[in-house]
Amino acid sequence: MVVVGGVLGAATVVGFLKGSNSAFAAEDPGLASRFQDLSQNGNSTCSAKFTESIATMPSISRIKGSCCSPMELKRYVEQVNGLTKYLDIAMIPQDPYDIPAATAQKTMLYYDVKLTSAEQQAYDYAMANSEEKGPCCCQCWRWKVYGGLAKFLVHEHGFTGKQIVEVWDLSDGCGSGG
Repeated sequence: MVVVGGVLGAATVVGFLKGSNSAFAAEDPGLASRFQDLSQNGNSTCSAKFTESIATMPSISRIKGSCCSPMELKRYVEQVNGLTKYLDIAMIPQDPYDIPAATAQKTMLYYDVKLTSAEQQAYDYAMANSEEKGPCCCQCWRWKVYGGLAKFLVHEHGFTGKQIVEVWDLSDGCGSGG
C-alpha cells in the first residue's frame, strides 16, 4: 500500500507503477504524475463553506484532491480505470479527485429533485448498499454532488440501485481512510 503525501517524487511513483504487481500497474504514463499532483495540491475540504463556494466557482475551475484522508495510489488507479466504463455519460467525473466545477454545479442541482417511487427505491438501495452507506463518508460537498449525480442517473438514464452503488464506490474521494 502506497500513500503519497509529499514523500515520493514523480519518478518514484512512476517507477512504483511500472515495477509493481500488474494488478494495478497503470497503462497511462500520466496517471502517476496526476496522482502525485492531486494528492499534494488539492483544494477540497469537507467544510460547509467549501460546499457553498461551489455554486460561485468559475465553471472552468476544478475541485481537486481528497477531502478526508490521504489518497492511495493503488485505489486511485482502480477508480480511474473503473470509471472508464462510464465515459459516455459526461456528468460522471472520470477522476474522483479532479472534478470540473461545472459538473459539480450541475449535479448539485439534482440533489433536491423528487424521484418517482421506483426511482427512490433505486436511490434508497444505493444508500443502504454502497461502501460509505451514501455518496460519501460525511455530508460534505461530495454528498450533495454525488447524491445529485445519483438522482440524475436514476431519473435521466434509468440507473438501478446496483449501478449507483458501483458509481459511488468507484467515485469515493475520501482518500484511503474514507
